[in-house]
Amino acid sequence: MPDAGKSADRGLAPGRFTLTARMLVVNILPLALLGGGLFYLDGYRTQLINERFKLARIEAQITAEALTGASRERQEALLVQIGKEQRMRLRLFDAEGRLTADSFALAEPAFRFNDITDDNWEQRFARWLDRTVDTIVAAEPITDYIEPEAEYADAWPELARARELGLSQVRLYDWRDGTPVITAAAPVGLQGATLFTVRNAVDITQSVRAARTTLGIAVLLVLAASATLSLFLARTIVTPLQALTSAAVKVRQGRERAVEVPRLPQRSDEIGVLARTVSDMTAALRQRIDAVDSFAADVAHEIKNPLASLRGAIEALRRVEDPELRDELIQIATHDVRRIDRLVSEISDASRIDAEMSRATLEHLDMAELVRAIIGSRAHRAENDGHSITLETRGPAPMVRGVPMRLERVVENLIDNAVSFSPPEAPVEITISHDSRSVTLMVADSGPGIPPEAREKVFRRFHSDRPEGESFGNHSGLGLAIARTIAEAHDGTLTATDRPDGAPGACLCLQLPAA
Repeated sequence: MPDAGKSADRGLAPGRFTLTARMLVVNILPLALLGGGLFYLDGYRTQLINERFKLARIEAQITAEALTGASRERQEALLVQIGKEQRMRLRLFDAEGRLTADSFALAEPAFRFNDITDDNWEQRFARWLDRTVDTIVAAEPITDYIEPEAEYADAWPELARARELGLSQVRLYDWRDGTPVITAAAPVGLQGATLFTVRNAVDITQSVRAARTTLGIAVLLVLAASATLSLFLARTIVTPLQALTSAAVKVRQGRERAVEVPRLPQRSDEIGVLARTVSDMTAALRQRIDAVDSFAADVAHEIKNPLASLRGAIEALRRVEDPELRDELIQIATHDVRRIDRLVSEISDASRIDAEMSRATLEHLDMAELVRAIIGSRAHRAENDGHSITLETRGPAPMVRGVPMRLERVVENLIDNAVSFSPPEAPVEITISHDSRSVTLMVADSGPGIPPEAREKVFRRFHSDRPEGESFGNHSGLGLAIARTIAEAHDGTLTATDRPDGAPGACLCLQLPAA
């Protein structure tokens, strides 16, 4: 019992993961992994920027072709018109790299960079989340966008490279608020002029943040629903298990009388089956404990009587001088010792039956052959007290599955009981019959019979109701109790009835499953 208690305590150790925690982890972990997709929206952002790179290069090339050969007035008009429509800043540099036209100087600026000093907490949190995602995904750092003080072509690396190679160039910058700035440079005609465009792609950042917000809200809602359902599921499982565990611990601690194991009749699932099984097991344990307590009390009572008689006889021997009286007292003491020895043997045998039957291997055996061997052995030992024992079998060989030694004990006890109740020289009749499901063995005597109201009492331990004149203490009262215990261990029954032929006497009926 101490080891079992320690095992139970270890099972409830706080360092282990509880069933509720495991359910939450199992249900939330996949959603948490899905939520990790928030950090991988960087791929979406990269794709948008690459598409915008292509668009910026094409726009710069088309605009440069439109400006080629146009008059100064026409070029300025095109810069203003395209800048407003595409929300860009367009600048035109001559062959020496000097600024000759700027759409922001020619007209109202098509866009303005955001001043982060005026941002609210939501915008600041969005920038912090952008930086966190960039750190987690190890994004390559982007050069900050800073307007050069001198308006010369060489102040822009991509512009200088476009002038050098005569090919369009595109570059990505980062504004202070985290939005991308895409610049493009393209040669205009063959005279060395160069077009330079600047676009603040705020829509890319807004699109990524909107997708992240939508996904985050969805994940949070699903996480909340999953956690709620997990807790509900854990409650429907863990709460009854905790109640069963508490009841089991109380039973282990020896307070089973004060424990009411919940049966959960409203539940038809595995938890309900487990609860009812534990409840039935506890009830069976209580019955077994009651039986052990009752048996111990009966044993103490039965042994106390011969001990008291033995003590009285021994004490009287000291004071008795008459040889005949001393011989009588010695006979009484000897009878009491034999009675105690018989009681101890019967009690020891009765207490071992359950344990032995649980470990025994059942064999196929013929009940008729078993009874014939017992009858022959008893006749050889002269144990029938002058009574003849007859056996009648009906039908083919009555085969059963059982422990031969224990079934032999049952038959011996039934014959002993019939012999003890039968008048002198009256026969004891044994009949064996069987059908497809069971084998029935009946032992009938010619004694006074058993009243209907006493037919269950005869199977109680230490119950003995002997005929008048029979020597007291020759029977322990355990024979029929042991026989019934063995019969029930073989999934059979042992009952007391009237004789089938209506003659005076009792009939004990043993019924076993057919093999």
